[in-house]
Amino acid sequence: MKKILCNVLILISFTGICLAQDYKKEIKEFQKELNEEYKNPDESPLSTKDRKKFKGHDFFPIDEKYRVEAKFVKTANAMPFKMKTSANVFQNYDIYGVVSFEIDGEEFKLNIYQSHSLRETEEYKDYLFLPFTDLTNGTETYRGGRYIDLSIPSDNTIVIDFNKAYNPYCAYSTGYSCPIPPKENNLDIKVEAGIKNNHL
Repeated sequence: MKKILCNVLILISFTGICLAQDYKKEIKEFQKELNEEYKNPDESPLSTKDRKKFKGHDFFPIDEKYRVEAKFVKTANAMPFKMKTSANVFQNYDIYGVVSFEIDGEEFKLNIYQSHSLRETEEYKDYLFLPFTDLTNGTETYRGGRYIDLSIPSDNTIVIDFNKAYNPYCAYSTGYSCPIPPKENNLDIKVEAGIKNNHL
């Protein structure tokens, strides 16, 4: 009996190690794709000069505690919301839903938005947008906040992975109109995950 129990514990431990390795591999692939996008002259927001010296983004260490399964509540009869941008113009969004989750035992809520223009396209009809700020902004991370891309969930939960947080293009170059995270989406903690500040 002891031998069986020991084998089960070993199997559970091995499975846990494999899952952790798979997760890190997933985030590393996300980081690699983001770096490749910024090196690509057809996709990069970087100037030719900056692109030539770009070696890759600086990221926080991958931390699975920042991958949270959040409760998702879709907004009933969502009214159009005008989100201010860095160009001092407004873009049309809906507050598609509200998510609630915990990090280190502390509860948080954020709004998730849907772009009016993107939802009219086949490619982005299921795309949701999560802009946020936190206590790292202006020091470890870009002062204007960061973004996370999401998709419309099939039920009342949604996975939010702050290890996939990235900067708006405005962190790298002028001439872009970047949505400014609404004050409702400020997290009163340090989110030490995802992309760090632009060090070009």
